[in-house]
Amino acid sequence: MTYDELYAAIQSYTENQFPETYLADGTAVSTKTQIDTFIKQAEQRIYNTVQFPSLRKNVTGITTTNNKYLSLPSDFLAVYSLAVITDVTGGDVNTGTYEYLLNKDVNFIRQAYPSPNDTAVPKYYALFGPTTTSDATPVITDELSAILGPTPDAAYYVELHYYYYPESIVDAADGRTWLGDNFDSVLLYGSLVEAYTFMKGETDMVTLYNTKYNEALALAKRLGDGMERQDAYRSGQYRQPVG
Repeated sequence: MTYDELYAAIQSYTENQFPETYLADGTAVSTKTQIDTFIKQAEQRIYNTVQFPSLRKNVTGITTTNNKYLSLPSDFLAVYSLAVITDVTGGDVNTGTYEYLLNKDVNFIRQAYPSPNDTAVPKYYALFGPTTTSDATPVITDELSAILGPTPDAAYYVELHYYYYPESIVDAADGRTWLGDNFDSVLLYGSLVEAYTFMKGETDMVTLYNTKYNEALALAKRLGDGMERQDAYRSGQYRQPVG
């Protein structure tokens, strides 16, 4: 399902063209803005319920010698894994050895390595908090940073495997996303739930679409949290009991 198809379906199912409205300050809210909000709210609910592989991203970076903090990507939401890559030859990380760090609390790292001069190859990491700029008067940004323990004694390559929100179907240049192409039912019904909530729709209709959404969500979880995390060799093929 493309964005245009989803947009038209929301209007058709709700039998509402969502005419332009105005906020209390007189700001106009167009039909497109309203429907785009429904879609993005639905995507956020889905992406926080089902861990599809499309929600994962890998990046590599480099630690700073004698600096125990590591800035995280701007679209970072949560960690899947963080590894230090040692013995890299010629800047090619594929030649190095991966050493995966263990996730700990900030207080563990502070207690285990109380001095910034406790340097070595990092073994642990924790989400520290917002990154601050290096200005004379530091500014707290919206981006997060990690704290490493012990403090890196050299500039090491690191690979971060992390969870992020993929591009919304609303913003996609071709109007297509993995979710729209592969599981449009959960996206459609999730958007309809948001639309009917906005419309203050009749209780039976809200209940109907919420039920349809939960049914589609259950199938999506079966795929994202089940089928995509196993194979027939290790798990065996699914067998329906015969009475």
